[in-house]
Amino acid sequence: PEAVYFNRRRFMKSLIGAGLGGAVFGLASCKGGDRSLAEDGSLKSYPNLTRNPAFSQVQRAITDEELATKYNNFYEFGGSKSIWQAAQALPTENWKVEVTGLVKNPRVYDIDDLQKKFPLEERVYRFRCVEAWSMVVPWVGFPMKLLMADVEPTNNAKFARFTSFYDPQITKGPGFWANGYPWPYTEGLRLDEMANELAFFATGMYGKELPKQNGAPLRQVIPWKYGFKGAKSIVKIEFVAEQPATFWNTISPNEYGFQANVNPDVPHPRWSQATEKVLSSGASWSWERVPTLLYNGYGEYVAGLYR
Repeated sequence: PEAVYFNRRRFMKSLIGAGLGGAVFGLASCKGGDRSLAEDGSLKSYPNLTRNPAFSQVQRAITDEELATKYNNFYEFGGSKSIWQAAQALPTENWKVEVTGLVKNPRVYDIDDLQKKFPLEERVYRFRCVEAWSMVVPWVGFPMKLLMADVEPTNNAKFARFTSFYDPQITKGPGFWANGYPWPYTEGLRLDEMANELAFFATGMYGKELPKQNGAPLRQVIPWKYGFKGAKSIVKIEFVAEQPATFWNTISPNEYGFQANVNPDVPHPRWSQATEKVLSSGASWSWERVPTLLYNGYGEYVAGLYR
């Protein structure tokens, strides 16, 4: 990522030297075409969308859509931030999401049916990357707790594991290494975290369906945690009894903890988390630097989970 905080190339070389291969933020797809585009090639809009008034302001300006959709981590399609064009190789037609494990009602949701089943709303959330940059995004989607209520986890379920699609025939971006990594990309949450009112499944942003580079057609948004905790392009959700292994925590547990709550007082081993740069136009060295907030400013909602 950004030179001040994170020398990606040096990091990748160090992992290769350790025999770990290459990196990714989650990827998912199914065979077929592109479900998210209108006939004119633009992303489909959500009609009659309601913004949740409880999550409509964050005391920071909403990030310009052009920036939020063209500054992305998606290493399957390349190691730079400007991989949005390469990510269009991701097909999203006929997308299915399997929900299994310790649940009373296992499901296989079609993504279109999923969006009809659960009422969609817009929420404005802060987004804080572990690389110490941030943005503010109006996401479209539904609370995770609605899906939990539909599948009914059993009393033995304590965690949820989220899996992103992986297909090495599709993920061929420059700088992508298939060997030595715990593919596919996975993430996990405790069930009390998943049931929190902030935990969100996003199907869109800026009033339209998710662009591919932002994790279409379904991604996690956990605003009090670092961005890598939000798996993109989800194809499977499994409810389990034990803490699941996750992608980055498996690769480097001392750098990417399972909990991964935003905390300005807990530095990454190689850079400070006390401040963050706000995603803006122009060179990254010119971006405004602001103090990082504990739990990314959402302590009133989540601090009780960690006492």
